[in-house]
Amino acid sequence: MTVVLAVVAGALIGLSLGALGGGGSILAVPVLVYALGQSPAQATTGSLVVVGVTSLLGAATAYRAGNVLLGRGVAFGLVAVGGAVAGAKASAHVAESVLLAAFAVLMLVVGGLMVVRQLRGRRAGGREPYQRPTLDDPIITFSPTFACQCPRALKVLVTATVVGLLTGFLGVGGGFLVVPALVLALALPMEYAAGTSLVVITITSAVALAVRAGTGVQPDWGLVLMLTAASAVGGVLGARLAARADTRRLSAAFSGLVLAVAVATAAQALPALV
Repeated sequence: MTVVLAVVAGALIGLSLGALGGGGSILAVPVLVYALGQSPAQATTGSLVVVGVTSLLGAATAYRAGNVLLGRGVAFGLVAVGGAVAGAKASAHVAESVLLAAFAVLMLVVGGLMVVRQLRGRRAGGREPYQRPTLDDPIITFSPTFACQCPRALKVLVTATVVGLLTGFLGVGGGFLVVPALVLALALPMEYAAGTSLVVITITSAVALAVRAGTGVQPDWGLVLMLTAASAVGGVLGARLAARADTRRLSAAFSGLVLAVAVATAAQALPALV
């Protein structure tokens, strides 16, 4: 039964990461805790392996399909590294009940944001509720003279740091923040944002895992690798799906699933704080 749960949950996580550029990682921690019997500290560490490997493979698939702007993804990911290091170090000093409660709150917020995005998309008749910026419009230039679009630069800095903090502290990829940030701050068209976000998630997950390696928290690597393998397959399939299918229905179904898991996680985690 454990194997079946790991395979099904991993495939779902991978499909969401590959097709939507984020969201799936939010399920890795509750799956590891409630379905696979890991502690919150073990789960947030193990989820970084699941998220990082899945994102790497999904990014490679999306890159071959021409849906990744590698330079911009690497630049955003490097900016997020500081937050990832700080978040990973902070997680070692927080009680597990607080860690899980914070994760439950995050899931509720993410689920709510996903639902709001779906409703706005329907009201707009399936069109994006913003005007697409120019892809070649740089944020900072040094030649022929120095120029800076400082509001956009600040938006990139703040968003990347928050993504890094969430990745390091809670073991999530933060794709629900990365995708809109890449669209609005780095001027990526939506068809590139999902694939490019996987590059960012790969970088921040790897950095956070490296920092956590010295904390002494060791998950059950057999379970983690099983979940990772299923998620990796789902990620490759999801990245291919994104290139040929309308992902709005998948996003709507996944929003409902995230909210359901969020409520269940909150019901288990919040009483421990009282």
